[in-house]
Amino acid sequence: LFEMITLEGAQAGLSWLTILRKREGYRNAFAGFDPGRVAGFDGNIIDKLVTNPEIVRHRGKIEATVNNARRILALWDSGSSLSDVVWSFVDGTPQKNQWQTLADIPASTEASTAMSKQLKRLGFRFVGPTTCYAFMQAAGLVNDHETRCFRYDEFHHKS
Repeated sequence: LFEMITLEGAQAGLSWLTILRKREGYRNAFAGFDPGRVAGFDGNIIDKLVTNPEIVRHRGKIEATVNNARRILALWDSGSSLSDVVWSFVDGTPQKNQWQTLADIPASTEASTAMSKQLKRLGFRFVGPTTCYAFMQAAGLVNDHETRCFRYDEFHHKS
């Protein structure tokens, strides 16, 4: 989930293809998305990451990744987890939507807006409502296959 929320935040304002092409670079730059290691990144490491062509060289997004790793550790320290937080917005069960076309799929929802607010209260950054909805789709919290998609029935007949 740390990787997914990082990549969704990095994608803000950019194409998904750009981020997908840089995914391995992100994994290398951010220690395989190990929150314990990333939380320890200091200003010197961040300065180096800003010059790394393998990732999006946006200081704010890089700093947000380090910050978010620290927020994940804080959740663990409190006896919770990022998984506990995000799945609470769908009551622990993936939402199965019934969109007819891509144009029907919203950029954000009440749940993604509530998730965004909660994550921000917890100190997370680069987690706006649209980013949170894309994260919910990527992490399987919502299933937005169109009804005419060849995978729709597969996902909508599972309990």
